[in-house]
Amino acid sequence: MALRFYGSGAAAVFAPLETLSRSELVARRLTDAIALGLVPDSGQLPGETDLAGIFGVSTATIREALSSLRQRGLIDTRRGRGGGSFVRAHQEMSTAIVRDRLAELSLAQLRDLGDHYSAIAGTAARLAAERATPDDVRRLTAVCDGLENAEGLGGRRRADAQFHIEVAATAQSTRLYRAEVSLQAEVGTLLWLAFGDDDSHRRTVRSCRDVVAAIDRTDGDAARAAAEERVADSTARLIDLRLALEDT
Repeated sequence: MALRFYGSGAAAVFAPLETLSRSELVARRLTDAIALGLVPDSGQLPGETDLAGIFGVSTATIREALSSLRQRGLIDTRRGRGGGSFVRAHQEMSTAIVRDRLAELSLAQLRDLGDHYSAIAGTAARLAAERATPDDVRRLTAVCDGLENAEGLGGRRRADAQFHIEVAATAQSTRLYRAEVSLQAEVGTLLWLAFGDDDSHRRTVRSCRDVVAAIDRTDGDAARAAAEERVADSTARLIDLRLALEDT
């Protein structure tokens, strides 16, 4: 008789395993970097040997990953002096990449990602409220100002990621900081879809200022609540976008 785990504590144990190969994981990481604009159009990627060292994989794995990017038209590889792999990216291409990534995720996976994101962001905000100095508050306020004035999808998304990472840094926890950086790399491309229009950008700025105001008051509970509410809103918008993709 098949055992039923959905809705029980054992569900996470028996969730499907990650099936991506190492070359696919490398290709995904590079694709995210291109989609986010971290490596700009016409920008040159590090050489194969350097990439192998950065990712801790073999050069054969890197070649396979780069081959995948070439087949998708994301890079050009030129031989000879001055050669290398160069990014080919534009706004429409990046948006298509992110939409494809969102379509690959189930609603349950999005909810699980949101739960993890909420736990990290909420705890970081609470600790930041307990440990922030006046200089930290001024720095976070400046980051909020930068977010409010950011223009374009990529600029707004990068400023939003910087805010989350700065809050984690203020929490003075190395593990939380690393977890936040890792989450921004994983979630960043997806949230890029949900933060593009002016209305959602204004809501994002307001929620950031709510977090900073709570940190300034040294109110840990309020800081955590504001951070968790912000993540819940982001997750809900991603789920709405995911459902909309099913209808197109």
